[in-house]
Amino acid sequence: MNDANHASKIARIIEAYPADRRFALAAMQDMQHEFNYIPAEGLSALAAYLGCTTAHLYSMATFYKALSLNPKGEHIIKICNGTACHLRGSVNLATEIKRVLGIEPGQTSADGEFSVEYVNCLGSCALAPVMVVDGMYYNKLKVDQISGIIDRYKQEDAARKDAKDGGDDD
Repeated sequence: MNDANHASKIARIIEAYPADRRFALAAMQDMQHEFNYIPAEGLSALAAYLGCTTAHLYSMATFYKALSLNPKGEHIIKICNGTACHLRGSVNLATEIKRVLGIEPGQTSADGEFSVEYVNCLGSCALAPVMVVDGMYYNKLKVDQISGIIDRYKQEDAARKDAKDGGDDD
């Protein structure tokens, strides 16, 4: 995305709200949704719009786990590490993801395609261990299923890129 398009999206998000500090969190959530993180220029623009310090917004952005100041991958993998999932092997799932993607929870792959996160609970304890990729739940997971799930996302991305680029290389 070019810088002008980026700035335009940030401005559109910010200006959708009144210039009142009580809307800061909502604007940051919208940026998170749009970009998969809150860009530094978004934080600065929001601070200027609301008439507060960037430090004030930074403290909010770092307090809420749902917000990130670092770019996330195209696909976000959330591994439940609540008690039921932990007891049923969620750590083994994370180990397999590290083997397949080369990243640990809290990291993003070098190609920017995948981010992995541990979460405290996904509310599916009876179906543990649970992993969510882009909102899609995978229940009662076994380590040997991880590679296939990740490959599916990679293949869909490749097909989408191929379709966008026009398909053939003739």
